[in-house]
Formats: sequence, C-alpha cells, structure tokens
Amino acid sequence: MSQGNIAVTDEATDFDPAKLAVCTVMEVVNRISGKWVIGILLEATRGPVRFTELERSVQGISRRMLTLTLRNLERDGLLTRTVYPTVPPRVEYEATEMARELYDSLSGLVDWAERHREAIAVSRQGYDGRTAC
Repeated sequence: MSQGNIAVTDEATDFDPAKLAVCTVMEVVNRISGKWVIGILLEATRGPVRFTELERSVQGISRRMLTLTLRNLERDGLLTRTVYPTVPPRVEYEATEMARELYDSLSGLVDWAERHREAIAVSRQGYDGRTAC
C-alpha cells in the first residue's frame, strides 16, 4: 500500500500561534459546513443514535463517508462514541455540549434562511433572467 505524499513542508513546521489559530478555525468551519455534518449533528443532538440509524436518516451518504465524518466529528470533540460490550458490539454516537451549542447557532442560520427563502428565490430568478444568453 502506498503512503502517498508524506513530505512535510517548511511552512507546516514553522510554529506560528496566529497561523495555527486561523488554520484551526478554518478547519472547524470547513468541517461543520460539510455536506453531511448538519444532518448527523441534527440526529445526534436528539439523543444517542446508532450507526445504522444515521445511515438511514442521512439520505445519500455512503457507509464510508459516514464513517469518516463520524471520526472527524469525534476528533473535533463534537460527538462522543460509546461502544457497548455486546456481541455484536453496539456503538452509539451522541452530540457533546459543544455540538449542542453549535446546533443552537446553526438553528439561527436555518431560521434566517427560512425567513428569507422567498426573497432569495425572487432574487435568483431576477438574476438568472438578466444573465440568460
């Protein structure tokens, strides 16, 4: 199996706290704006949820993408993963307090989108009409 590009650039080895803070913020924003994250967080904030339940509720996500997304959300401290010693093992995911706070913020964004949905649709139609060939 190939390890691909494993070289470390000078830029990555320079420790600059300001750059590190900006990179961390951008990584988190990119993570939560991912295609599947909001759906997963929505399910996990309702209470413990199993992998197969997430797979059914998040339409269109593959098993591999769900696995990767769950790992990244756990790594970022947004989900906790609990493995129960049963046969077969039962695994549940639940939103952390940090994720619940994030969900509250995302709810504000959803509310804004709902309030302005019609105005955005009208604006898009006007723009498309002006720019059509």
